[in-house]
Amino acid sequence: MPRLEDLTPVRLRGMRRGIEKESLRADRSGALAMTPHPAALGSALTHPHITTDFSESQLELITGVHASIDGCLDELRRVHQFVYREIGDELLWVASMPCRLPADETIPIGRYGSSNVGRAKSVYRMGLGHRYGRRMQTISGIHYNWSMPGLSDDDHFALIRNFRRHSFVLLALFGASPAICTSFVEGRRHELQPLGAGTLHLPHATSLRMGRLGYQSDAQASISASYNNLESYAASLHSAMTQPYPAYEATGVRNPGGEYNQLATTLLQIENEFYGTIRPKRTIRPGERPLHALRERGVEYIEVRCMDLDPFEPLGINAATMRFIDLFLLHCLASDSPPDTPAEIAALARNQHRTASHGRQPGLRLERDGRELPLIDWAREVVDECRPLAEALDAVHGGADYAAALAVADERLRDLDTTPSARALQAMQAEFGGSFSAFALAQSERVKRELLALPFSDELAAQARAEALASVEEQQRIEAADRQDFEAYRVAYLSAARLMPAG
Repeated sequence: MPRLEDLTPVRLRGMRRGIEKESLRADRSGALAMTPHPAALGSALTHPHITTDFSESQLELITGVHASIDGCLDELRRVHQFVYREIGDELLWVASMPCRLPADETIPIGRYGSSNVGRAKSVYRMGLGHRYGRRMQTISGIHYNWSMPGLSDDDHFALIRNFRRHSFVLLALFGASPAICTSFVEGRRHELQPLGAGTLHLPHATSLRMGRLGYQSDAQASISASYNNLESYAASLHSAMTQPYPAYEATGVRNPGGEYNQLATTLLQIENEFYGTIRPKRTIRPGERPLHALRERGVEYIEVRCMDLDPFEPLGINAATMRFIDLFLLHCLASDSPPDTPAEIAALARNQHRTASHGRQPGLRLERDGRELPLIDWAREVVDECRPLAEALDAVHGGADYAAALAVADERLRDLDTTPSARALQAMQAEFGGSFSAFALAQSERVKRELLALPFSDELAAQARAEALASVEEQQRIEAADRQDFEAYRVAYLSAARLMPAG
C-alpha cells in the first residue's frame, strides 16, 4: 500500500478522473417527461457521451478521462449545453430525488433498439423494475471515476475498504437530498415527516438517496461481499449471478405471454445490479462480462457512487468538490487498511443509514471498532489527515486549489448549516413554502437559463451533431450484424463460464 512518501509528483500528476452524471428529464410543471429519448441526441446505445440510465426519461451524461479537473468540467459543460439546446421546453431535474412521478408501471424503461445487446439492456431494466420498483431506479446521482498509475489490485481494494469506512464524510459534506416529493413513496412505509405541500423530509438528513429509501435491497443484503482482495470480491459476485433466488424464480424469465420479465432468476441479473458506494472497475471489451474483465486484467479504476447531484451547481458538482474527492481517495489509499470483517461490514451499513437520515443532528454518533464516537470528531480527523496530501497536490499543480477545497470542508464541519442538504431545506422553507418540487423546479429552470446563455460555437454544435449522427449509424451497424436469436444470445451471455478468467 502506498504511503504518503510514495505518492511522487509523477504519480500525483498521473491521477485521472471522469464523470457520469444522471438527470431526469422533466416538463415545465415538474413532472417526469414521458417523451422518448430525443432523436437529436443520437443513439442511447452507442453515443459515447449521452445515454440513458434506467428510464427513457433519465439522461446520463459522460465525460472522457481527464488529467485536469477543469478539463473534465469543461467537457461536461459542453455536453450539457448541447443537450439543453436539443430538449425543447424540457428541463434536466437538478435534484437526486426524482420529480413528480406517474404510476410506477408507467415510468418508461430505456429503449436501445432491436439488436441483442440493445434488447438485453431493456430486459435488464425490466428486471430491475420487477425486483425493486421503477421509482427507486429514477434516483439520480454523480459517479466519479478515478485512477492513479502504479496501483496493484491489493492497493485498489485497500482504498475501497477505507472508502467504505469513511464514506460518511462525503454524505455529511456533500449530501443534497434531505427531502422528497410524496409521489416517490406513495404506497410505501416510511419515517419521513411532512415539510410543505407534496413534500416529505427528515430535518437532519443529508442524503435520503443513500439511506433506506434509496438504492436498498433486502435481497442484496444477503450478499456478503468482502473487499479484502479481488478473489473474495469476485467470488461473492460470481455466486450472486449464478445461484437462483426463489422470489425471482417465481417471477420467471418470461411472462405467460412470452415477453421477458428479467434477464435471469439469479440474485443479481448482471454485475451492475450490485449496489454499493464504490466499485472496482475495468474497461470491458465488446461482449465481455465485467467480472471476467476484472478477473482477467485486474482493477483499472474505481467508481465513486455516493455523490448526490448538488442542486446549487449548474453541472451538479464543482471543482472544489472534485478536488476534495481526489484528496479523500488519496487518504483512503495512503492510510492503513486492515481487512474487513462481517461485523465491520454490518456496522458500516448502519453508519451509512444513520448519516444519510440524521447526519446533521447535533451529537450524532457512529460506530468504530466496537465503540461510538461523534460523527463530527471522526470527520475532522479525516479532513485533518488530508492536509499533507493537499500540500503535495498543490505543490505539484501550483496554486492552492486543494487547500481551498479542504477549507470548504472545514467550514461545513464547523457549521453544518452551510452544507448543501441544509441549504436546500432552508431554501425550500424560506422561498417555496416547504415544497421540494417547487424548489427543484426553480433551480432546474435557473440552470437551464444559465447554461443556454453561455457561448456555444457553431463548430462545437456541428461536432456534437456529427457525433450524434455517428452513434445512430453505429447502432444500425450493430443491428444489421446480428445473426443470433435473442434467447440464444441471453443464455450465452449469462453463462457462468463467461465470468471466469481464461486458462
